[in-house]
Amino acid sequence: MKRILVGVVGVMLLAGLFSFTWMGGDNSFEISRNLNIFTTLYRELNTHYVDELSSQKLVGDGIDAMLKSLDPYAAYISENDIEDYRTATTGEYGGIGAIVGKRNNVNTVIMPYVGFPAHQAGLQIGDQIIQIDYQDLEGKSSNEISEMLKGQPGSDIVLTVKRYGKEKPFEVKLIRSKITINNVMYYGMYDESTGFIKLSDFTTDAGSEVKNALDSLKSLGATRIILDLRDNPGGLLDEAVKVANVFIEQGKEVVSTKGKMASWNKTYTTSYGTADKEIRLAVLTSRATASAAEIVSGVVQDYDRGVLVGTRTFGKGLVQATRPLPYNAQLKITTAKYYIPSGRCIQAIDYSHRNKDGSVGKIPDSLKVSFKTSKGRIVYDGGGIEPDISVKPRKFSNLLYNMVSQNLIFDYATEYAFKHKQIASPRQYEMSDEEYADFVAWVKGKDFNLSSQMDEAITALEEMAKKEKYYDGMEATIDKLKAKVATLKKDYLNAFKTDIKFMLEEEIVSRYYFHSGMMEARLDQDETVVEAAKILADSKAYAKILNK
Repeated sequence: MKRILVGVVGVMLLAGLFSFTWMGGDNSFEISRNLNIFTTLYRELNTHYVDELSSQKLVGDGIDAMLKSLDPYAAYISENDIEDYRTATTGEYGGIGAIVGKRNNVNTVIMPYVGFPAHQAGLQIGDQIIQIDYQDLEGKSSNEISEMLKGQPGSDIVLTVKRYGKEKPFEVKLIRSKITINNVMYYGMYDESTGFIKLSDFTTDAGSEVKNALDSLKSLGATRIILDLRDNPGGLLDEAVKVANVFIEQGKEVVSTKGKMASWNKTYTTSYGTADKEIRLAVLTSRATASAAEIVSGVVQDYDRGVLVGTRTFGKGLVQATRPLPYNAQLKITTAKYYIPSGRCIQAIDYSHRNKDGSVGKIPDSLKVSFKTSKGRIVYDGGGIEPDISVKPRKFSNLLYNMVSQNLIFDYATEYAFKHKQIASPRQYEMSDEEYADFVAWVKGKDFNLSSQMDEAITALEEMAKKEKYYDGMEATIDKLKAKVATLKKDYLNAFKTDIKFMLEEEIVSRYYFHSGMMEARLDQDETVVEAAKILADSKAYAKILNK
């Protein structure tokens, strides 16, 4: 059997060898020579290596290593992974419609999607799933749990659930359905004249979802729009064109792609009449705004259609396409770079030139080229999209992140929801001082490790002092530092009350209003949203930024 596998691989590689030779080109001999070496090497390994080898793993590792040397986006998609890839690009899958993850090492419902089986069956955030179809889940990874929850629409599934406040586990019977994840996570009125749209992805129907949200907000009185593209990783190029088309008039260039093969050189233009080419627009960006989201941000900036508010975007100007492979596999490969209307490419990292250690660097400022927007404003390539108004994102202390990572915020919200059957609307809800004091007392009763970078730094200093034989002279100073940090940590819950309340209120709101409620709850304390609304309300300042 082993020799048959080698023969099959050899035939496949030789077939590739002859196809490359047929294609011709200056490097055809070099390609053929290296494929021959690879075939021979694989045969020798498989025949003579001391242990049995997995053909799938060995070849798979070789493929992954080869693609990794190119850029982070090239990938081999095996037949087993095709469904996950389809979900990522279409936003559709068969399942129960809930995010499930580990909390305190237990499989826990993190967020049910409203209107889908999990939500309809009454599953709540914080519910612990201990069995799926009567099969114990101990030791199973999150990916394994995810696969067990997915299935053909219409198929049955039984979950055994443990819920806070209930003594015994109980069964929940569901029928899986086709789950379609919305690209527009939330939209609503920020104030009486400003609408807010949160676009989280660019999967199928992103353009129509944004248009529908815009139309709805205008019917509610919106004369200004905030389009939030922060942390949006991008997605389908066609949907980027359609989202841009919502605000850019018909027949305008959105993006062009240029690659090694002439067939990849294309120009994409808006195909439909715009939904609104006059409404004041602010687009929010972050360091994690990437790919298709950067196209939309850049197009808005290049046509001076609106102002960009936030931080510089990621800088992914590479286009990926999938190519079919034998046995229902796919190759996702970078085929081109994309260029927005001003002519700039926003790719920030040069993967074609690597350092001796294999690392890559960002394109230096000295190599960046200036371009102009339609109104003559200067913009640059090679570093993502620079916003018109820079607003640094809100930062929280590492101690607060420790509270989050140890699930204290999550667990308290679960208990709070059990004790309070309803709360005010997301933007009206606020914890009282008495409730916060209850939280402080609750935390003190927990086994909470409030570690910090200061602790780590002091420990490192102490170890270095002992290693270098300086400890005796520094012991008193180190002890004082430890005592000072201990005092700061003791008063931490009061010193950082504002930030902790912000996290608590958002998590509590999620128990009653889910994803959309969380988005709505944070609007008034989001510095970037506040700044965007402010500039939109100031017609003179808005026009000045856009040179109008």
